[in-house]
Amino acid sequence: MRYGCQSMTGKIEAVLIKGPAEAFISQEHLGEKWEAFGFLSCPDYEEALREYGAFERLLRDEVPHVVSLPRDDRTGLDSLYAHDGLKVTERGAIYFNTGKALRRGEGRAARDVLESLGIPTLGVIEEPGTMEGGDVVWLDRETVAIGRGYRTNDAAIEQFRALTDGFVRETVVVPLPHGEGEAACLHLMSLVSLVDRDLAVVYSRYLPVFFRRMLLDRGLTLLEVDDEEYASLGSNVLALAPRVCLVLEGNPRIRAELEAQGCRVVAYEGKQISLAGTGGPTCLTHPLLRI
Repeated sequence: MRYGCQSMTGKIEAVLIKGPAEAFISQEHLGEKWEAFGFLSCPDYEEALREYGAFERLLRDEVPHVVSLPRDDRTGLDSLYAHDGLKVTERGAIYFNTGKALRRGEGRAARDVLESLGIPTLGVIEEPGTMEGGDVVWLDRETVAIGRGYRTNDAAIEQFRALTDGFVRETVVVPLPHGEGEAACLHLMSLVSLVDRDLAVVYSRYLPVFFRRMLLDRGLTLLEVDDEEYASLGSNVLALAPRVCLVLEGNPRIRAELEAQGCRVVAYEGKQISLAGTGGPTCLTHPLLRI
């Protein structure tokens, strides 16, 4: 299949997902595992299935090709958030050694599926490097910003640079704050969501000054998420295409700001599939091809 995704805003033609039936498995399994995986609450399994069914229907209305990952014993509850185990470049997939130890099998499980589809492997981030997909943000086809924090370290960034040498011109390292602590999930994509070449949703409180100024210097209008909507994943916005946005319900202020900028906004209910595990629409999806 066709692949390549060095953009955050091009139209998604193919996407990788994994549903709660495959990631959560059962209510009993959730009850045993949710605290170990750091979920804020134990999801209701049947409600998660219902929410995800509606979410997937919205996604399939917009994306021509949806690839679903199967259940895999190498993965856990967090594999619902299919974005983090890899990145698909125009020259193949790079699989990550995730910063969260309980997620280490996700890249290997995805690799089996993607290689079966004809997507080649460009490389693997190996120890002592750790990296997660939510820390890798394409500013344009040849420029990538990588959040350096508790999930992604310098060793991994150097490996990523080496693997993309020759087709990525610039790698911008963005130091991330301590935030809510080492156990919390804070990615660069928690703080910035590009929705068009000249428009982004941001939570500036946690952005380094140099990076915020870089976004402005690149001509982006920044839509600011407030503290309340940041807590409800309002800064996590998936661009299905330029100015076509998928957001989590319950963030009316940032939705209104997006619509005021001419965006078409689609919202989904996600108390069980997003808020419980702190993973928004960008986390639930891994674009394989953007055009």
